[in-house]
Parts: sequence; structure tokens; C-alpha cells
Amino acid sequence: MQTWLIVWISGLALFLPLQLNAQPAPVDDAKYSGVRDLTVPGGLQQRVLYVRPQSARGTIVMLPGGAGDVTIGDDGDLARDKNFVIRTRTLWLARGYAVIIPDAVGGQNMRGLRSSPEYGQVVQALVSFARAEMPSPVFLLGTSQGSIAAVNGAGHIPNGALAGVVLTESVSRLSKSGETVFDASPDRVTVPALIVANRASACRVAPAEDAPRIAAAMTNAPEVKVLYVQGGLTRSSDCGSESPHGYFGIENEVVDKIVNWLDAHA
Repeated sequence: MQTWLIVWISGLALFLPLQLNAQPAPVDDAKYSGVRDLTVPGGLQQRVLYVRPQSARGTIVMLPGGAGDVTIGDDGDLARDKNFVIRTRTLWLARGYAVIIPDAVGGQNMRGLRSSPEYGQVVQALVSFARAEMPSPVFLLGTSQGSIAAVNGAGHIPNGALAGVVLTESVSRLSKSGETVFDASPDRVTVPALIVANRASACRVAPAEDAPRIAAAMTNAPEVKVLYVQGGLTRSSDCGSESPHGYFGIENEVVDKIVNWLDAHA
């Protein structure tokens, strides 16, 4: 069965065949997983890992932080799997949500590119892929630098295609990437939004105190909620994955709180 990608250009919907190269990893009775190689707007290659439980309430497109390079192998293994949205994928599955994890587009470093209109179209293509795979609500969830991508994508997705957006430990102050969530036009977001911030985080470019500023910038979102958490262990740098910035040690608590919000909007 042919899968289609919807590309919006100047208000017109173009239905294009989405090129897939399925390399499924081993499956069991509880879930399906597979690696897909997509051709996204601009002719770029986008590899994703798609995992879903047999019965899912919705799909979450996970947008990792850092350089965005998680190195998805043909067998579904991830060489870089410490990022919060990567290492918690089984927790989301256990709570009834399918997960889509994208690798870096074309293998490039995504720092400084996530707020561009072109990358907003890539995120839109990921949502179109999710909707084609399973007719259920789709959410974007970004962490750290990935929150920039989530805001950008949410602002480029047509009404009705996205159920909501979740931002965790959002980069709100300039770093070496040269961009923040405010560069991704948060005023274009028109879906419910959840902003999660850890008061225990010491990451200087993503302080919890900036969460209300991010919420205030989403002037066209029908609902914006700020959720504070507290805690975590430190085994890496202040902005690393194994720190309070990455919810290291409090993953179950954070996932449960986010899922409560997702369930209310699914």
C-alpha cells in the first residue's frame, strides 16, 4: 500500500509518494518497530525509528537535543541513545503511545538549523508520516535544542493535523547553536502546548525561570500550561543528558506527568 506525504506550498496541498525503505527490527507481541528512510522536502534523506504498541492512543514525534545525530542503525539500534527522548522510548510505549525518533537530516549537525522554515517543513513531513501510519492524535515533543524544532514544526503544520506540542528544558538563551525557541516563531503555534521545566537544572541556556516567557510568547495557542518538576542526578555536564536538564533519575515521574497531559488532549 502506497504511503503519501502531504506538502503544503502557498496554501495548496500536494500529495507526493513518500519513499520508504523498511528495515524492521525484531518484533514481539507487544510492539512493532522498524527503521524507515524517508525523502523529505528538499530531497533530503531522513531516517526515523518508528515503534508502536499494538494498541496506541496516539503518536509522539520525538525531537532530540544536541546535534540531533542519534545514528539509527539498519537494525534499529541507536549509537547515541542517552538523550531524554531516546532513552525513555520504552516508557512511552508502556503508557500506550507510539514513538517516532528522527535522526539528523542527511547526517548533518542540526545545531543552528532547527528554527529555519526548511526544517519546519521536515517536521511537518514527520507528522504526515505519523498520520499515514496510524490514524490517531499526533504530538510533537522536543527537548533542549529539540524544543526549537518542536516550536518551529508546530508553527508550520496545518490546522487539525497536530494535537499538541510538548517542550521540555527548552533552550531559551543563546548558546553556540545561535538560536533559541524564540527564533522559531512561537506566536505561530496554534495547538495546545505544555512547557516542562526542572527547577533543579543548572543548564544556563535553558533555565526553568524562562518557562513563563516561553508560554507568554505563544500568543495564538488555545492553551499553554507550564509544568515544573524538581530533582534528578548529575553524571554529565549541566546541560548534558545525564543531569537534571535531561531528567536523569526522574524519568518515570516526568513521563507520567507528560502522559497525563497527552491523555487529556489525545
